[in-house]
Amino acid sequence: MTEKKSIEDYTYEEAIAEIEEILAKMESGNVPLDQSMKNFEEGMKLVAHCEKLLNSYERRISKVMEDREGNIMEIDMEQQI
Repeated sequence: MTEKKSIEDYTYEEAIAEIEEILAKMESGNVPLDQSMKNFEEGMKLVAHCEKLLNSYERRISKVMEDREGNIMEIDMEQQI
């Protein structure tokens, strides 16, 4: 049996795929209430992780600037913190 990876290790795309899988299970109506609650909790953690990733990408995008010659340059704030 493979060990399930930590939510923090998921890429955005992997997290979205996992959320979609959880939703499909819950929408099927064939999952006991206790398991549905566990699925819901995991889904919410995945959503929070996705929001964190998107916020990080948004910060990086907002730092893309034009220099005086009109060249695009990116300032990576992660390295400056």
